Amino acid sequence: MAANSRAPSAASTGARKRFGQHFLIDARILDELVACISPRPDELLVEIGPGRGALTSRLLDKGAVIHAIEIDRDLVHALSIRFASEARLQVHLGDALNFDFRQLATAPHKLRIVGNLPYNISTPLLLRLLKLEDAVEEMCFMLQKEVAERLVATPSQADYGRLSVMTQAFCAASIAFEVPPTAFAPPPRVDSCVVVFRPHDAPKCGFEKLESVVATAFAHRRKMLRHTLGRRFSAETLAALHISTTDRPENVTVAQYVALASRAGD
Repeated sequence: MAANSRAPSAASTGARKRFGQHFLIDARILDELVACISPRPDELLVEIGPGRGALTSRLLDKGAVIHAIEIDRDLVHALSIRFASEARLQVHLGDALNFDFRQLATAPHKLRIVGNLPYNISTPLLLRLLKLEDAVEEMCFMLQKEVAERLVATPSQADYGRLSVMTQAFCAASIAFEVPPTAFAPPPRVDSCVVVFRPHDAPKCGFEKLESVVATAFAHRRKMLRHTLGRRFSAETLAALHISTTDRPENVTVAQYVALASRAGD
């Protein structure tokens, strides 16, 4: 799809405004995104939010087999017409927040999941996908820059928080490149980034325990830990992990949160 500096109307996109989608239209950025994904011939990819098929088309040209999940019924219809003769594409009408991604994984092959994630669901969707670490080889997503910076933030940085800890406990995350608003139609009011996630061995404490501990800590991020985690863990337990009760949640490392979660309930 050729780049276009004008934002098309809802009618011309075939999309429903209520889903708040921004379609990637910059050919150069699309090519850079495909290079980042680096699809292999006959490789199964899962695309979230294919929209009008700009990325989908390029991935198919590289020989990929694609399962695409799209919530907008009008766009699903448009995609079915555009790619009617393409046997390597299957479009699923549904909400990615409820979709069963595991059904697409066939052992020993793991999933590679890509897409331009809608800004309004990116955080809950990412947290849900983190639970699939045993079924996912890699993920590559276009995200709001603010979210991307939170994902890769390190302890003591202003952006370091619950999403940073949960992501880094399950994945190595890195920002591949930035994308300006002009690359989309309609252009969003924020900058975007492409982020690559590579799952590693999941912490033995499990997702739910870790999420509970991290949520407790960051519920009041300006408070010292004696007022938050201090209610769940003794000072001795915190000290054994080199955590001070006068620390604040952003001072605690991912490894320390994992260690605390492993002791939760002891």
